[in-house]
Amino acid sequence: MPLKFLPQLSVYLLAGISFFIFAACNKSQSKNLNAKVFVKEINGRFELYRNGKSFEIKGAAGHTNLAKLNATGGNTIRTYDTLNLQSVLDEAAKNNLAVMVGLPLPESRYSDYVYNNPAVAKKQFHEIKRLVNRYKNHPALLIWCVGNELDFSPNPKLFNFYSEFNKIVDMIHRDDPDHPVTTTMTNFYPKNLLSLSLFTDIDILSTNLFISLEGMNTELEKVSWFWKGPFIISEWGIDGPWYSAKTAWGARIEETSQKKAARYLSMYRFMPLDNQRFLGSFVFYWGSKQETTHTWFSMFDDKGHQSEAVGVMEQNWTGKNTQPQTPDLDYMLINSKGAMENIILKPGEIANATLNITSPDSTAFTVWEIFPEDWFVIDKKWNDKKLRSVKDALLSSGYQQAKFKAPAKDGPYRLFATVYNRSGGFSTCNTPFYVVSN
Repeated sequence: MPLKFLPQLSVYLLAGISFFIFAACNKSQSKNLNAKVFVKEINGRFELYRNGKSFEIKGAAGHTNLAKLNATGGNTIRTYDTLNLQSVLDEAAKNNLAVMVGLPLPESRYSDYVYNNPAVAKKQFHEIKRLVNRYKNHPALLIWCVGNELDFSPNPKLFNFYSEFNKIVDMIHRDDPDHPVTTTMTNFYPKNLLSLSLFTDIDILSTNLFISLEGMNTELEKVSWFWKGPFIISEWGIDGPWYSAKTAWGARIEETSQKKAARYLSMYRFMPLDNQRFLGSFVFYWGSKQETTHTWFSMFDDKGHQSEAVGVMEQNWTGKNTQPQTPDLDYMLINSKGAMENIILKPGEIANATLNITSPDSTAFTVWEIFPEDWFVIDKKWNDKKLRSVKDALLSSGYQQAKFKAPAKDGPYRLFATVYNRSGGFSTCNTPFYVVSN
């Protein structure tokens, strides 16, 4: 190492040592093994206990369709905020489900606005304290999750962030000793995992994994020398838009719901069910949400109809080889072209779309819609509001065919097809296209 870097290195080392001493001195050491919910370790094996019984999380992320979650073999729902928390907890209890309650916190990169501002930090702390004390005795409560993907970098500039985070965790331990505390990180990044291990007093580590699930065991081995505690996979599922192929204009190409369902089934074999530190997982996403499209992660539509993925999760959770209750939708073509062929249309041009359905069903029907491409990202966050469909674009539509007029305004769009059957199941796909004037 060049000598000129030694002074800077010594500064960071001293800052890191000071930070470590601060954090270590502020870690709570109390664990309540007589609590309603707790983690027990015996010879390196960790188990979650709820009401005196061993409890393996078979969970889903969301806040809706709770009766269906119970019916398909799930036992826990994970929420991300506290909106309508009372009704979610009540509905969960009604359906014999537990809840990992998300307590939303601003990310550490907002330290200048929140964590370095004593008045704002104090207000945030007391709001969370009131909420914890309001719901701590609810029978459906399982775990408190403080924040989501906050970024736990080992940076001395985040001193106040860690201080405020630990105040919240310590408060929950004091005010509600009956329920453990976790937080989530993205993947198993060693620097964040080391920070969580050294600088916080969470009871359980939770990590959001998607494509990384396949290599999880390898990643766990890499970090096992400094972290050997219990963990939850707080999100797992199909590949996100950030991993997908793109059109020439940058639109993400989405798989059909049938292909996604196959992915949920194949990925589950990588679930570390035999790992002694594994407490369970949450599939993403048990409901309907907008993220690039309104169908990308959604296992249900906005009216509660279920996709193929719901039946797959019943197989994963129960071991039953349930038969699909959804149409066999293979793919869509526009003017005989697929998404990878970069479909370009002129404003007002008439186009024809067709669906390939393996086993046609005379009782099924298809809903066709055109939406503008969702490019909206603000402060690294995807838009979470479903867009409005383009009106008066469809000229005719049927079970396997549709004719539409390209929108008059130049730009990127998608044609969606959702095929419903008489049992309430659906399959869906979409194809991006671009409208451009000569």
